Amino acid sequence: MNRTTLSLIAGASALAAVTGFAALSAPDTPGAESTAKAAAQLPVERTSLLCPAPSMSDIAETSYTSFTPVTKGTGSGGKAELRAAAQESRDGSGVGGDKGKDDGKSGERKTGKPMPTSKEPGKPVTGDSSGAESPALVGTADGRFAPGWTVQETTEVAAGTGRGLQGVNCAAPDTSFWFPGASTAAGRTDYVHLTNPDDSAAVVDIELYGKDGALQSTVGEGITVQPHSSEPVLLSTLTDEEQTNLTVHVNVRSGRVGAAVQALDDKLGGDWLAASTDPSGSLVLPGIPKDATSVRLVAFTPGDADADLKLRLASPSGLITPAGHETVHVKGGMTTAVDLGDVTRGEAGSLVLTPTDQPVPVVAALRVVRGKGDKQETAFIPATRPVGTRATSADNSAKGSTLSLTAPGRAATVEVTASAGSGGGTPVSKTYTIKAGTTQDIEPPVPGGLKGTYALTVETKSGGPVYGARTLTATEGDVPGFTVQTLPDDRGMVAVPEAEEDLSVLQR
Repeated sequence: MNRTTLSLIAGASALAAVTGFAALSAPDTPGAESTAKAAAQLPVERTSLLCPAPSMSDIAETSYTSFTPVTKGTGSGGKAELRAAAQESRDGSGVGGDKGKDDGKSGERKTGKPMPTSKEPGKPVTGDSSGAESPALVGTADGRFAPGWTVQETTEVAAGTGRGLQGVNCAAPDTSFWFPGASTAAGRTDYVHLTNPDDSAAVVDIELYGKDGALQSTVGEGITVQPHSSEPVLLSTLTDEEQTNLTVHVNVRSGRVGAAVQALDDKLGGDWLAASTDPSGSLVLPGIPKDATSVRLVAFTPGDADADLKLRLASPSGLITPAGHETVHVKGGMTTAVDLGDVTRGEAGSLVLTPTDQPVPVVAALRVVRGKGDKQETAFIPATRPVGTRATSADNSAKGSTLSLTAPGRAATVEVTASAGSGGGTPVSKTYTIKAGTTQDIEPPVPGGLKGTYALTVETKSGGPVYGARTLTATEGDVPGFTVQTLPDDRGMVAVPEAEEDLSVLQR
């Protein structure tokens, strides 16, 4: 990989944790005057991100790109601290990374040393690691490094199961994750990676749902993830059933974790499947590559009610209905898959799902294939939140990056900023208008005098909601390697109302 690198201490990095101000609301009491002014938008003060262990292949080459956009009102202090997580085996013994060995102190585990971090917002820093021993990453950013902190993990695997380009945005810890599009079919090797950033153990249930409903298994119940550690769980060990299309639900009983699914195929390469946005009646899956040769929609509704969805493709010319796929019926509690073929037909596209009648909450993802014959590669696009105020793609090069933006409702205007490069360069911004109901593939702006890798930040300026995704390509041996990451709002700003009244009179 042609990237400017920072050496990883202990062979890895560890990435950050996200928390911010809590949004406050005044009580709504009839006859009472409000004691709060309009909420002010303030930057978060602390952020958490978790990166899964990148690969179990000895020939894997992984790069990490860390970036914080410049945010007004953050002051001059803060830092981002990155550490390697211990990796746990299912029997609780440490494997990989720092081996999770006891350091002689009661209950304490070694978790690696910090990695160098960026010296200023607005400029990415990078790090590399190689082989199967690269650990998961855990960490925190605070002060001026917290708002919008984004870390991308990109791995190239030259051969074997899952060969190709794999990428994932490191994500914040949470207590519930939905992954439609996983599989236990022959030829697929899928892992759920669980990473615990906290000082106490987390307890997790992994539930599997196939075409006929829940798969019965007790093996996925009560999985303990030790503090500051990570555990990959092979899906085929949780069930004897071979299912081509599965929905995985990671439900955290206690604590919180980061979760991602690594989906590896013997013939079609592989990639990371990030979690779908929370169950919703309407969903957008942005950024289907225009040269996709096969697209499969996998959808699931968590409740008992069935969902009837209208399928439309937001193309460069507007919303169209794919012939033969006008609607899809999703049975309650069952995973439904629909093969859409080469639905984009050589044009940029995003899939828009809306209810035909009463809205029923649904999660969904796309499996996308490029190439033909023995030169095929796979990536996944989960349903995602809109760009909102701001979203960032951290790892981009002068060639091989495509930014896809869609406005499924009203037209919208966005500003795209290419940051300085990790090794030097001058930021560049450009404004784009996305017409209503369309998807636009953008060859993103490149920093002047670029050296190294750079970040792309998308900010909504006016109009309706915009959804986005970034496709990164790297062809090796005639195999069209690619990976797609969606661009949800970075949640770097939160609403904090100001009290009008002097509350000191209440202190007696």
